[in-house]
Amino acid sequence: MKRALITGGSGAIGAAIARKLATDGLHVIVHANSNLAAATALVAELTAAGLSAEACQFDVANPDATTAALEKLLEAGPIQVLVNNAGIHDDAVFPGMSREQWSRVLDVSLNGFFNVTQPLTMPMIRSRWGRIITISSIAGITGNRGQVNYSAAKGALHAASKSLALELASRNITVNAVAPGIITSDMTKDVFDADTIKQLVPMKRAGKPEEVAALVGFLASDAAAYITGQVISINGGMI
Repeated sequence: MKRALITGGSGAIGAAIARKLATDGLHVIVHANSNLAAATALVAELTAAGLSAEACQFDVANPDATTAALEKLLEAGPIQVLVNNAGIHDDAVFPGMSREQWSRVLDVSLNGFFNVTQPLTMPMIRSRWGRIITISSIAGITGNRGQVNYSAAKGALHAASKSLALELASRNITVNAVAPGIITSDMTKDVFDADTIKQLVPMKRAGKPEEVAALVGFLASDAAAYITGQVISINGGMI
């Protein structure tokens, strides 16, 4: 059974991805940083349904803690599907943005990508099969007012994914980014009201976490073996 790690797995999108991959027959490792209770509850839900799952906790922005946690997970074998979903936003217009706001967002989204992905790469190479899927954002493509830090992190993840895809393509490992638009979640519920969504999104609605998960599930499958180095948008026609 292939093993999948979903960072930020306790949130709406991460949980939907975990459910999808577990239903597809993978053993899912649901990661949390501060909300281990939510990850544990999700694991209980999955195992009660006869699916295979476990929870783990570490701060992706802490390289030592991340390495220690991953070494423990790797004792059971390679993790062949990695979904980099952990991320935060801390918004402010750039002239008023603090250095802490800038660093904190990049530490989680961008440095977290390195801290998690790099230790898992060589075991994945040895298995000669892998999927690395990073959840990005439309902000990494178009930019967004008040989110220079967030957009910078997400845009960098696109470039990193394209470069890593070139390095790993010959090893039967694909690397892609998924860039959602407005998706129903705790992160967006207080930001976009219904009227705003209708103005911004041609489909006149927010996306569902399950719709993002369906795309991730496809990219993690054998059917997507020839798709790599891509940034795939899922945004209801916003761009």
